[in-house]
Amino acid sequence: MSSPPAGAPSGLTWVKSSYSTADGPECVEIATAVDAVHVRDSKSVPGPQLGFTPGAWTDFVAYASER
Repeated sequence: MSSPPAGAPSGLTWVKSSYSTADGPECVEIATAVDAVHVRDSKSVPGPQLGFTPGAWTDFVAYASER
């Protein structure tokens, strides 16, 4: 079993985009916490993660959905 990256919160529930297929290897996963939204690459679960404040995540999703 691999450990999460140093400083990464444990006990998060990760979900894939509804646009991802069940067997597709190229997926972004997110996990929400009270004060942050965490993002990781499903191909590299033990690898680095990004953390956003809820407001920054909302802004990012709004921006990306317009592209």
